[in-house]
Amino acid sequence: MTSTAVHPGLSIADAAAATGLTVHTLRYYERDGLMLDPVDRAPSGHRRYSEADLSWIVMLTRLRGTGMGIAELREYAALCRAGGGNEDERLTLLRAHRERVLAELEATRENLHAIDAKIGIYEQRLVAGRPAAGPRP
Repeated sequence: MTSTAVHPGLSIADAAAATGLTVHTLRYYERDGLMLDPVDRAPSGHRRYSEADLSWIVMLTRLRGTGMGIAELREYAALCRAGGGNEDERLTLLRAHRERVLAELEATRENLHAIDAKIGIYEQRLVAGRPAAGPRP
C-alpha cells in the first residue's frame, strides 16, 4: 500500500497549485487561524490537504479577492468553526461585505464609463482625421 492510500490528500505544493496560492500563503492561512480545521499531517509531518480544506481555501480566496480583510476572514472562520447557532452573525458579516463589494462595483462601473467615453472621443478623432491638439488628455 502506498503512503497516499494511507494518508490521502494533497501535499502543500499540490494544494498551492490547485488553489493558485503560494505555499507561503497556505502556511499563513493555517498559522493565522483562517482554516476551519487543522490541516491533516502525514506521519512525516507533511501537510495533507483534503477536498474540504481546498473548498474552504477557495472561499477564503474569493472573500479576500473581493477585499475582505484578514481580521474579518479570521472572524468568519471562527464563527464557522464554532458551528451552528451563529448564523445571524455570519449573515451580518457577509451582508456587510457584500454591500462594500457592490459599492466598489458601482465605482468601478463609473470609472469604466469614463474610460469608455474617452476611448470614444479618441476613436471619433481618428475616424475624422483630427488628432488631438496640444497636450490635453
